[in-house]
Amino acid sequence: MRSFSFYERVSRAFHDRSSLSRLVVLFTVRCLLNPTFAKYVGNVDSFSFRDADFVGGGLVVYSESKSSPGVKSLGSSEDDNKKKRVLVLGTGWAGTSFLKNLNNSSYDVQVVSPRNYFAFTPLLPSVTCGTVEARSIVEPIRKIVKKKNVDIHFSEAECIRIDAENKKVYCKSSQDTNLNGEEEFAVDYDYLIIAMGARANTFNTPGVVENCHFLKEVEDAQRIRRSVIDCFERASLPTLTDEVRKRILHFVVVGGGPTGVEFAAELHDFVTEDLVKLYPTVKDLVKITLLEAGDHILNMFDKRITSFAEEKFGRDGIDVKTGSMVVKVSDKEISTKERGNGNNITSVPYGMVVWSTGIGTRPVVMDFMKQIGQTNRRALATDEWLRVEGCDNIYALGDCATINQRKVMEDISAIFSKADKDNSGTLTFKEFQEVIGDICERYPQVELYLKNKQMRDIVDLSKDSKGDVAKESIELDIEGFKSALSQVDSQMKNLPATAQVAAQQGAYLASCFNRMEECEQNPEGPLRFRGSGRHRFHPFSSSTSILDNLLHWGESKQRHNFLETGFPSVTAPSGCGILYMQVSLSAGAQGHW
Repeated sequence: MRSFSFYERVSRAFHDRSSLSRLVVLFTVRCLLNPTFAKYVGNVDSFSFRDADFVGGGLVVYSESKSSPGVKSLGSSEDDNKKKRVLVLGTGWAGTSFLKNLNNSSYDVQVVSPRNYFAFTPLLPSVTCGTVEARSIVEPIRKIVKKKNVDIHFSEAECIRIDAENKKVYCKSSQDTNLNGEEEFAVDYDYLIIAMGARANTFNTPGVVENCHFLKEVEDAQRIRRSVIDCFERASLPTLTDEVRKRILHFVVVGGGPTGVEFAAELHDFVTEDLVKLYPTVKDLVKITLLEAGDHILNMFDKRITSFAEEKFGRDGIDVKTGSMVVKVSDKEISTKERGNGNNITSVPYGMVVWSTGIGTRPVVMDFMKQIGQTNRRALATDEWLRVEGCDNIYALGDCATINQRKVMEDISAIFSKADKDNSGTLTFKEFQEVIGDICERYPQVELYLKNKQMRDIVDLSKDSKGDVAKESIELDIEGFKSALSQVDSQMKNLPATAQVAAQQGAYLASCFNRMEECEQNPEGPLRFRGSGRHRFHPFSSSTSILDNLLHWGESKQRHNFLETGFPSVTAPSGCGILYMQVSLSAGAQGHW
């Protein structure tokens, strides 16, 4: 009886995964060499332990499972068919945050990613210099999801095509071993979450791919670490001249964004605190240059952040060159076009170049954008609820997407009509106050505008457009309302492509999925100004607190990692290059519940 229970359990497992039934038959053939078994050999696809009989010490098996020709498809058991199928593409900040916060067991979740681990990318610059070991910033994705009470299955594969019309995603195994032509498979879904991140953007600059390092993955950081040490070892050879040593020890960072600034700061600390002690003969020949095509580094953040970083780099001896656009990279020289030098091209010798000029769209995402009519865009356009525009059941978050915030002036007439409850053609102070909360939530640029202008309500808006006016006498017609809000949309700004934003988007979307049925019956979002009722959820809106939090960059020697990722013991290293680690969870963007 004990052995029969074992086979019963195995039978259920293989019945739920019929694609494995061939393996069972191969095992059975080796064990069951008797005439009773022979009559079933001709129908290999029909075996299972479901209806097993013991004959002559062997096991005769029968099943009605069928294998699909062509591309394999990941199926679900009969119990799982009752659940909504959620397919998550990617295990970065956005995808992992979604998985960590999803608590609704009514979903059958399939995760597909070529990377079977989550990487704490803000610490990648620290890995390049050995401050943190690579193994300390990764966590296996299977370890993260096994703690959940949700059915989550992981496949290490790469998405090669998205078929939105048939709700299928075609994938290919990322394993290099020969899988007998079964590397490709298709996954069906009810909801698709695209969190594939982005690739490094080279702007098609000649020589970048061949001669530059990138800093997107753990493997990139390890390669940079080896290259830095190799440069110092080569420069220490006795046969070289000082001119050659200077070239070898010239480290160039292209791009003044968060990653480039972070790496330049980490490299400076590594050289001044560690390498000068190991290579004292070449310590005076080291030079770090940061090239930025714009007017300032970190130009996507507040000006106070920019000024602080530039002043700090100046004190540390890091050469920051703004207005320098790289036009070519050879194996020994990097050519730039200086804006303040009559656009003349100058070439500078280097020993190592790290390219960090922003992100570009992955090819599979570009193909999908063409399918849905989003051509000539840098990223997938979503609404304020992270839904891909034109696709009700597809969501996109993280670096591969951008929120297309709707403008107030596009809906100004609908907003006015909704607020004017008595249909008088004018809007009173009381009527405006009743909808101002919904307006600020649906159009966060309104709240940002009021804060920046130190305004509180329509009275201050009216003063700004008409001059002093008493609260009781306020009655704005549609033209006056348009005039009061005419400058609001100028405050719209895209969220930065940072780990904090991606993590918060994942947590926001998971919360929406956790309460999907509840909010279908009792919508909790703002008023639908162009329709009736309310939106199901509160939109994902931006927060200005990122600017204040970033001002603390570099103040403390060590801070704990409060961006929970499954390994709470990780801490940020000391030094000036800890831009990300000083940003609290409220930075970047927040969803309101």
